[in-house]
Amino acid sequence: MIRQLLRYPSARAAFVILAVVAVLAVFGPFLAPHDPLAQDGSALLQPPGTRYWLGTDALGRDVFSRLLAGSTVSVLASLLSVSIGLVLGVVPGLLSVFLGRRFEWINLRVIDALMMLPFLVFAIAMTAMLGNGLVQAMFAVGILITPAFFRVTRAAALSIANAEYIEAARLMGASASAILRRHVVAKVLPPVAVAAASMTGACLSIVASLTFLGIGVVPPDPTWGGLLATDLANLYDRPFGPVAPALLIVATVWALNALADALRDSGRKETAT
Repeated sequence: MIRQLLRYPSARAAFVILAVVAVLAVFGPFLAPHDPLAQDGSALLQPPGTRYWLGTDALGRDVFSRLLAGSTVSVLASLLSVSIGLVLGVVPGLLSVFLGRRFEWINLRVIDALMMLPFLVFAIAMTAMLGNGLVQAMFAVGILITPAFFRVTRAAALSIANAEYIEAARLMGASASAILRRHVVAKVLPPVAVAAASMTGACLSIVASLTFLGIGVVPPDPTWGGLLATDLANLYDRPFGPVAPALLIVATVWALNALADALRDSGRKETAT
């Protein structure tokens, strides 16, 4: 699959960008030249230079170090919310096709209810009830993206539920779990992978939006969205400030969407052949 994806120029560019983001997420806090939380009263709102590559904020903190340290939180938060959405969406989506009408009806009603939840209000309510923490906010995001994974998984499972080899397995006495493991999961994985890639980009935007509003991560802990909020507050003194975190967010979201498109196109070609 990776060999097929590398045939697409957009996928190659996406892999490069995502590799850089992965390095920042894993080693960012260790690569930071300064303490991202340290304040220097003698270096407030400094322009970019040899000591502070991206300058300093209104509290004298090194912006470049905060950008590197914030990469870990931003990326892990996105992956956490996608993981929650995958578990809560894929498993019920598969079971709703193969466990009978009653289980299907219950799952569809739950998903309908989740789709009607207002995103921002629900996220704020969850953090208010459970505390303003990263896990609580990402759990709320994971619940809200569950319908997307459920619908993709269910559609893929429905397309093969009445296939001849599935009927043959049932006639031979295979259980629902055996059918799912041996015949269904492999067919469902490609569309789920496409959805996971695109939803990771969406979750990164959501995480940036929530942290921009101060939801999920409490300052002074650095995040990409939090850096945007800080830079916008000092836009007159540092008009170039929002450029670096905005570019990171835009590039990462673009790379994930490009990877999702390449996965979808590769799957179509494989199906056609």
